[in-house]
Amino acid sequence: MTAIDPSALNSPMSSTLRLAPALYAVTLFGSALLLFLLQPMLARMVLPRLGGSPSVWWVAMVFFQTALLAGYGYAHILNRVLSPPHAALVHFAVLACAAITLPIGIATGYDAPPSSGLGPWLFGLFAISIGLPFMALSVSAPMLQRWFVASGHPQAGNPYVLYAASNIGSFVALMAYPFVIEPLLPLRGQAMLWSFGFAALAMFIAFAGLVVAREAAPKCSEAVATSETPAFSDRLLWIVLSGIPSGLVIAVTAFISTDIAAAPFMWVIPLALFLLTFVVVFRDRPMFDHALLLRLAPLAAAPVAVTMLGILKPHWLVAMSFNLLLFVLLTLICHGELYRRRPAPARLTEFYFFSSLGGVIGGAFAGLLAPYIFNNTYEYPVLIVAALLVAPGLYAAGAGAALRQAWPALAAIAAVLFARFVLDIRLAESAALVFKLAAVAIVIAIFVWRSKPAVAAALTVLAFVLTGAWTPGLNRIEIARSFFGVYQVIDTVDGGYRLLFHGTTIHGATKLRDKNGIAITGRPEPTAYYYFGGPIAEGIAMAREAHGINNVAIVGLGAGSLACHRKDNERWTFYEIDPEVVRIAQDASLFRFMSECAPKAPVVIGDARLTITRAVTPYDLIVLDAFSSDSIPVHLLTREALQIYLAKLAPGGQIVAHISNRHLDLAPTLAAAANAAGLTTYLKEKAVADFIGSGYTSSSSVMLLTRDPADLGERPTKQGWRKIEAPVDVAWTDDFSNILGAMLRQAMR
Repeated sequence: MTAIDPSALNSPMSSTLRLAPALYAVTLFGSALLLFLLQPMLARMVLPRLGGSPSVWWVAMVFFQTALLAGYGYAHILNRVLSPPHAALVHFAVLACAAITLPIGIATGYDAPPSSGLGPWLFGLFAISIGLPFMALSVSAPMLQRWFVASGHPQAGNPYVLYAASNIGSFVALMAYPFVIEPLLPLRGQAMLWSFGFAALAMFIAFAGLVVAREAAPKCSEAVATSETPAFSDRLLWIVLSGIPSGLVIAVTAFISTDIAAAPFMWVIPLALFLLTFVVVFRDRPMFDHALLLRLAPLAAAPVAVTMLGILKPHWLVAMSFNLLLFVLLTLICHGELYRRRPAPARLTEFYFFSSLGGVIGGAFAGLLAPYIFNNTYEYPVLIVAALLVAPGLYAAGAGAALRQAWPALAAIAAVLFARFVLDIRLAESAALVFKLAAVAIVIAIFVWRSKPAVAAALTVLAFVLTGAWTPGLNRIEIARSFFGVYQVIDTVDGGYRLLFHGTTIHGATKLRDKNGIAITGRPEPTAYYYFGGPIAEGIAMAREAHGINNVAIVGLGAGSLACHRKDNERWTFYEIDPEVVRIAQDASLFRFMSECAPKAPVVIGDARLTITRAVTPYDLIVLDAFSSDSIPVHLLTREALQIYLAKLAPGGQIVAHISNRHLDLAPTLAAAANAAGLTTYLKEKAVADFIGSGYTSSSSVMLLTRDPADLGERPTKQGWRKIEAPVDVAWTDDFSNILGAMLRQAMR
């Protein structure tokens, strides 16, 4: 497009034109700020309806990417059929329609989720609740950049640099939400503040439209007509280079949030880094040398590849750091290539449309399709390898040369697969050292051949295959996946114990054989957190001794371990949100807790906060033992949740809450809510030094809540329980929670 003559700046409108870059940058910043505040805010509103599952976030991500695609398509069509001044008028009318739907909130008719089809249901909830405001905001990036091109400003030759302002706004929003907005404002306050921001932004967009209406360059339409049409291969590369990072951001978010907390605090970190990569590379002089990134990526992939698919994981902070580092490097590479292949400014909206299409495809693969086609999180390594394979230079000498370079690693991959899945070779604990040495050898090989992309990619695949096939000392019996996560039934190689993993957390264990190798029959003995004599068992026993218990509610099923604490004359009801967990617990070939100890106990499927309200008979004891991997759903520990439990608790009854957590100190949070309700709260924390040597018994933290301490007498004190109190301001509500505070308390213990 032909730039305007600088002498035009002496015209009566020159002062307005001089302000155009700043105006468009500020407007893009504000639009992105609101757009990316909306994502965690609405996801936080939805969490209580879906049991706090982190799957809420990646379904939300897919929706946001789809809405973004719709917005970019709208911008592309609008700017193809209308002049910029007329397009500005139409878009302002769309903003006005979106404003009518404010303030944002959950649409009516979505109070309780269905028993199946949660993904589509949640997608519909997002579409009805915020579809129009989100789409209206998502248009801003391509629309305003296109208007800037049409303004004829001397700097309009490269409008892509304005994308940095948009992504900085997104980054600020995602960082501000967990650290400032969520800890300080309730959800109602957040929604009102967002509405005021939307009104202010509409005025900025109107002013930006006024500028383009008065200053639009007359040759804008001619530039579109004469610009070179992108080839099919170019469009395909735009889709691929944007789709891989889009899938990776969902995959790495799933890894982080599953074992720490299903909360926006953990979700926004990968997305913020994802957006920051656009700021880094969408500029004429990128902040990082592209060749350096290509050399570093295999080195970052090596430690991730040898730890990701194994049953046992390294320390969460180390694992999270390595995964985020690799994610950033691969995303920088893909987005750097994307920017390098950008078209002329006249084709800007088309470029953003196809890039957004890639984002939808990548996000849909990782967030919607993968849980149905994979029984484990295999989409994550698939996307990592895909990012390594699209790196420039891999096929410089041809595909045949790449295969010749990588054939030793490919042969090793075939050998591992044959040994594990055809010959069914399994590794005992004694093979752990050899196995670790093999993993270290692969890491060293990746380092040595890091300059040969084909070899480095093949070695990365070998690391994934090797560690996914074996964990010495443990044998995978069954693996299943649902909306709520991945479940693995694991046997020790000696056949002595069986464990249920959700993510990396054990949700139940049982002893299969005695020391002589003889199979144990009859009533199984629970281990892990649920062993006889542990804090959970003590809490149940104290309630039983104090007044007897007839009717009991157990929130969270796991492997069904708690069923074997039941006495024959007691009526126990289990509440479980995930049908896949119910299937595993009731399958006597996997675990016998339910079949032997509570064969007729009803299991109510659904979120306990919703389903327990339907109980007719009050409960003498309620046990809260609901986990999503290592995270406890936030909405089950709020003051409102506690009031629901108390409404179903019989006079003299107690609540036993299992709050063991590696990352969050939850005792003050629950104690504050209990104290506000007039309850007396006791805490017992018991450490187990040797998990395996103790017969797979786990350290645990358990709280006991009672209306009247006299109901329990001196029992808690005699058994090592201590009363705890907490200030009211640390209590969580449905409208407010502070995950960061709980994490900091745990870190300082």
